[in-house]
Amino acid sequence: MTPAQFIAKWKDNRLSERAGSQAFFLDLCSMLGVEPPNDQDSYCFERGATRTGAGHGWADVWKRGHFGWENKGPGGDLSGALRQLMTYALALDNPPLLVVSNRAITQIHTHFTGTPSETYTIRLEDVGTPENLQRLRWLFTDPEKFRPGRTVLDITADAAGRFADIAKSMTERGHVPAKIAHFLIQCLFCMFAEDIGLLPKKLFERVIAKRQGDPAKLAVSMAEMFQAMRTGGDFLLEDIAYFNGGLFEHVEVLELVPGEIDALLAASRMDWSAIEPSILGTLFERGLDPKIRAPLGANYTDPGTIMKLVRPVVVEPLERGWEAAKAKIGPLVEKYQAGGKGSQKAGQEAQALFLGHLERLKNFRVLDPACGSGNFLYLALRALKDLEHRANLDAEALGLHRQLTIETSPDNVRGIEINAYAAELARVTVWIGEIQWMLKHGYDCRRNPILARLDHIENRDALLNEDGSEAEWPAVDVVVGNPPFLGDKVMRSELGTEYVETLRRTYDRRVPGAADLVTYWFEKARAQIEAGKLQAAGLVSTNSIRGGANRKVLERIVSTTRIFEAWSDEEWVNDGAAVRVSLMGFGPVFTAERGSRLDGLEVEGVHADLTAGEGLNLTKAKQLSENRSCCFYATVKAGKFDVDGQTAREWLKLPNPNGESNCKVVMPWSNAMDVVRRSSDKWIVDFGINMSVEDAALFEAPFQHVLTNVKPERDLTRRDKYRNFWWLFAEPIPGMRSALKELPRYIATPALAKHRLFVWLPVRLMPDHALMVIARADDATFGILHSRFHELWSLRLGTSLEDRPRYTPTTTFETFPFPAGMTPRDTAPKAGQATPPCMASDILAENIAAAARRLNELREAWLNPPEWVDWVITPEEEKAGFPKRPVAKPGYEADLKKRTLTNLYNARPAWLDSAHKALDAAVAAAYGWTDYTPAMRDDEILRRLLALNLERAIG
Repeated sequence: MTPAQFIAKWKDNRLSERAGSQAFFLDLCSMLGVEPPNDQDSYCFERGATRTGAGHGWADVWKRGHFGWENKGPGGDLSGALRQLMTYALALDNPPLLVVSNRAITQIHTHFTGTPSETYTIRLEDVGTPENLQRLRWLFTDPEKFRPGRTVLDITADAAGRFADIAKSMTERGHVPAKIAHFLIQCLFCMFAEDIGLLPKKLFERVIAKRQGDPAKLAVSMAEMFQAMRTGGDFLLEDIAYFNGGLFEHVEVLELVPGEIDALLAASRMDWSAIEPSILGTLFERGLDPKIRAPLGANYTDPGTIMKLVRPVVVEPLERGWEAAKAKIGPLVEKYQAGGKGSQKAGQEAQALFLGHLERLKNFRVLDPACGSGNFLYLALRALKDLEHRANLDAEALGLHRQLTIETSPDNVRGIEINAYAAELARVTVWIGEIQWMLKHGYDCRRNPILARLDHIENRDALLNEDGSEAEWPAVDVVVGNPPFLGDKVMRSELGTEYVETLRRTYDRRVPGAADLVTYWFEKARAQIEAGKLQAAGLVSTNSIRGGANRKVLERIVSTTRIFEAWSDEEWVNDGAAVRVSLMGFGPVFTAERGSRLDGLEVEGVHADLTAGEGLNLTKAKQLSENRSCCFYATVKAGKFDVDGQTAREWLKLPNPNGESNCKVVMPWSNAMDVVRRSSDKWIVDFGINMSVEDAALFEAPFQHVLTNVKPERDLTRRDKYRNFWWLFAEPIPGMRSALKELPRYIATPALAKHRLFVWLPVRLMPDHALMVIARADDATFGILHSRFHELWSLRLGTSLEDRPRYTPTTTFETFPFPAGMTPRDTAPKAGQATPPCMASDILAENIAAAARRLNELREAWLNPPEWVDWVITPEEEKAGFPKRPVAKPGYEADLKKRTLTNLYNARPAWLDSAHKALDAAVAAAYGWTDYTPAMRDDEILRRLLALNLERAIG
C-alpha cells in the first residue's frame, strides 16, 4: 500500500472505533513495510484484554520496548486516549512512546524516564511526507530516535539558575533574603501552574510582558494575581482556580528593576512543566543563599542515590505486604469466578484484602526531621503513589475493580526544618511533585483548593525546644532524611557555644560529647524505635560515623535494634561540595522478612562500623599496649606563627641580646599539603612548650612577628590558656617532642588524604597538626605502615571526610597488630640508638626494611630528578642542622611542580606498583602468611589482622 492509497482509503472512512481500529493499524504497517502484530508476549493487539477479563485491554496495540497505541474513532478525544495510556503505562512495562490516533490525527508522545515529554503530530493528509514516514518507521524500528536531547535535570538546573540571577540582583539591592525567597517561590509556582494548565495559558508571562516597562504597575498586577490565587476568583477577565494551601496566604510583591523584569520574563517563557522536584528545591535554595558558592546545577544529589534509602525503608516493606496479599487474593478471585457455594464471600474477602492494602498505604506516614527543601519527602511520596498505582493495576489484572482515584497524598509526609524558607520550598517541592505525578499517570489533581495545607512540614528545631528540652518528633511509620553535617570541631562556631552546651547536656549519656551533629538524629530515631513510635529509619551521615565517638551512637543502635541496610562509603553532595557519606537503614521493620544488606550484597548482619561477616566485626578491635606512646597528633598553632622561607633565613643571620641564634626558635615547617604536593618553604616560630615570655622576647625578630600577628587574635579567644600564653602554640604536644628527641628522622602521614601515604621527615622539621607523627626511625616500621595490610586497616578503622580517609592515633595506629617482634614496643629506640640492635639481625625485619628503602628511593628519584633539581642550603641552615631544599633548575619549574605524591599515586605506574607488591610480600612473610598473594581478598586480610589484635589484647 502506498501513502496515497492509505490516505485515500481512510480520509472519509467512518468506521467506528472498534470496527476500524485494527484495520487502520494493519494498513499502516503495510504502507510502512513493517511486520504487523504477531506475538502476544512482545507485539500484539489488545494488550491486557485477557488478563482484565474485558474486551478492551490496556492498549489497542503494544510493542514491548517501543510503544503503547490507543485508537479512537473519527473525531475521538485524543487527550482522553492519552490519559488512558498514561494510566496503564506501568502495566505496559513503561514503553518509551505513547501513541494516540483518531485516524485524522496521530500523535506520538515521548515517555522516556528522566526526560521531558515531547509531542509529534502527524495529520492523515501529511502521512506521506519523508519526515513523517521516517518518524512512523522509527516507532517500529528505533524508538531511541525520539529521545529528547535534554534531560529533566538539565532543564531544572537552567530554570533554577534563572532565579538565582534574580535573587542575587535583589539581594545586592538590599532586599531581605527571606522576602525574596517567598516572592520568588510564588513566581516559580505560577510559572509551573500555567505550563501544566492550572492557570490560564501564559497568564503570568502575559502579565510580565504587558507591564515590563512600568515596575510599579507590574508589582500591583502580580499582587492582584496572587490574591486571586489565594481565594479563587477573577483576574484580567480570567477565571482563577482556588490554590492557596498557605503559599499565597501572605502576599508581598517586591518591586523589580528592569534587568530583573527581563530575567523573570525570560524565565516565564521556559517550559516549567517538566522540572524535577527532587532537585529543584536544592538548586533554588542554593541560588538564594549567598554562602553557598558552588555553581548552580553543577552538583546535586541525584534521585537515584536518595532512593538507596527510600526504597529499602519505604518501598520494600510495603511491596512485601502487597505480595502477601496478592498470594491470597488470586485463589479467592478464582473461587469467586467459578461460582457456587461461598463464591460471593470469597469475592468480598478478595476485595477486602485489596482495599485493606490501599488503606495501609493511605495511612502510611513518612517523616524527614531535617527535610531541607524536600527532596526526600517528594521521593517518598512518589514511591507511595507508585505503590498504590501498581496495586490498582495488579488488582485489575487479577479480576478486581481498581479504584478510580489515588488516595496517597501530601498528607502522607511529615517534615521538620529549622530554616523558614527551606521549609516553604519543601512544601512547594511536594505540591509540584504531587501534581506532576497525578497528571503524568492520567489522573486529575485535587481541586478546591488545588494545594492542600502542609502545616505538617514544620519550621522548627528538630533537636531542642526553645526552653532547651528535647524536641518531640511525631509518631510515624518511618523516618528518612539527610541531617546536617557539622563536625564536632565546628559546631560551636556554627551553632554558638550556648546552643552546643545545651544540646550536649540534654542528650548526655546518649550521644558522646565529641560526636558530630548528625549523630543526634540517629539517636533520636533509635529512641523513637525503642519507644514504639517508629518502625524504621533511613538516614545519611558523613562516613566518619563509622569511627571514633560517632560510632558509639551506631553501637547503641546495634545493641537495641539492627542495621538492615547500609552503604558504607558513597558519593554525596552537601551544599554543593562533594563528600563521602554512609547511608543506613535501621529498625525492626524487616526483622522477620529478610536479612541485612551491605553495599548492595546480602550479609548475615551489619556491624556498627558498617562492616559485615563472621570474624570481621572490626568494632571489637582493641587498643594494644605495645603500640602506645608512638603515634601523635602534631602541633596545633592557633595563630600566624608561620613565615616564608626567605624571611626565616634572613632571621638566621640576625644577632640576639641573649647571644643565641634564631635557629633555636625558627625552623622549617611542614603540613599535609607539603607532604602530598611540593614543599611550600614555610617556616615556623616555635618557643617550645614552656618558654617564658621574657625569654621569648630575647629572640627579637621572631618574637616581634608573634607579637604582631598572633597576640591580637589570641586576645579575643575565650580559652584562658590560649589567651594568657599567646606566644606559645595552642597545643605544643610535649609527648611528641619527647619521643622525637633522640631520633634523626620520623615517619609522618597526613591525617586526611586520598591515599594513605607515609614519608620520612627530618627531626629538625616541625610538623603541623594536619600530620600524624610516628616516632620511629627504622625502615622496617616504615615498611609495615606502608604495606597493603596497614592501609586496609587504616581505611576501615579510621574515619573520613569527603574522599580523604582520616588517620587517628587511637583507633587506627594503636589497634593495628604489627608482626611479632616488630611492634612499636620492640622498635623503641634504646639509649643513644635510633634502631634497636635486634632489628638489624632479624632477617624478616631486614627484608621489610630493604623493600621499604627501595620504595622510598624510587619515589624520591621520581619526585626530585637530579636533572631537574639542585639541592641548596645556606651556611646558617647547615650550621643549625636543617635539611637541604630541592629547587628547580631553570626551565624545569612547571614540570617539577607536577611531581607530587598525589599525582604519583593517582597514576600508580608499574614500577611503583611493583615496589609496593615487593614490600607487601616481605610484610606478609613476617606475619607468617605463606599463602599470601596479591589476589588475597581484603576481608580475609582484615579477618586475620582482627584475630591477631584480639589475641594480643587478651594476652
